[in-house]
Amino acid sequence: MKFKQIIFFLFPLLVFSGASPLFGAKKPVTPNPSPEAVELLEYIYSISGKHTITGQHCAPLVGSTRLSVVHRMTKFYPALYGQDFGFSFPGYWDGINYRQRIVDEAIRRHNEGFVITLMWHAVRPTEQEPVTFRESIQGDLSDKEWQDLITPGTEINERWKSQVDVVAWFLQQLRDADVPVLWRPYHEMNGGWFWWGKKGGDSGYKKLWRMLYDRLVNFHRLNNLIWVFNTNEVKEGVDLHETYYPGHDVVDILATDVYTEGFNQMNYDQLLALAGKKPIALGEVGRIPTLEILKSQPRWTWFMSWGDPGNMWGDFKAVLETFGSKEALTLEELPWVELEQVKMHYPILK
Repeated sequence: MKFKQIIFFLFPLLVFSGASPLFGAKKPVTPNPSPEAVELLEYIYSISGKHTITGQHCAPLVGSTRLSVVHRMTKFYPALYGQDFGFSFPGYWDGINYRQRIVDEAIRRHNEGFVITLMWHAVRPTEQEPVTFRESIQGDLSDKEWQDLITPGTEINERWKSQVDVVAWFLQQLRDADVPVLWRPYHEMNGGWFWWGKKGGDSGYKKLWRMLYDRLVNFHRLNNLIWVFNTNEVKEGVDLHETYYPGHDVVDILATDVYTEGFNQMNYDQLLALAGKKPIALGEVGRIPTLEILKSQPRWTWFMSWGDPGNMWGDFKAVLETFGSKEALTLEELPWVELEQVKMHYPILK
């Protein structure tokens, strides 16, 4: 079901009367956002502090098969479908040849009720796709190359624009299909393991983010994107969340990735302080947050498990408790999902 078909009973009254602090006030930073993007972001605001959407990353090679694996293991379908536009050679795990399939699948999953989140391990703008991960994505740019990247008209800047334009073509298909996208580009920038990482100052990462925003929003007219600024959890060698933050005017949601620090309260509190009233999320997790974590850190609006279901989940009993709780939202619990319609596509849900 498309988001434009969603009608909450009190929605018109709340929007036009101005009576609600949530609906009608929390619009995407994109000018003239699509109705679907508006409705999705408003829904995320509405669950902040109350519920957390469950999610699963589905790598390019394996398509959406992980969704079914999660259901087979837990009896629940995650409500959020994640994918990566990839960078590697055709047929490889992150092959660029899967991009059209990813878009087609995202449209199909959106129509079934799933929330869609997409990312892109972008190739260094000094190279052409496809590339290998360690040599390119985890490579670096010299100071001169970075300066050329952010300088209009240079060869590297033009190459970067061409690379962005390729991905924009796929995002335009989603726009035209009325699919809102939680878009989290250039993630984990506060660590030093990606070419866009640890680039300080106004001419560093902040400039790159704003360049991407301008290219996709103002040049390509993509109004279906919800912009997610996604850090890595703060730890030794990883800078504070705010270090590379480009500003509230170009960010809708703040997220972080948690793999090693166990959802510690410091990270949560610091991200909340930076976000202010904006929603926060767990962009990637290794282990599923326990019910205890969701209760003690209620502002997480979604989590997305990154790896193969089960391999990194930790205590499986705790995973089942999370998925079965009222705090965590699975597919059939999203307000726009009609349970009878979902049952036509999937086995009986809870």
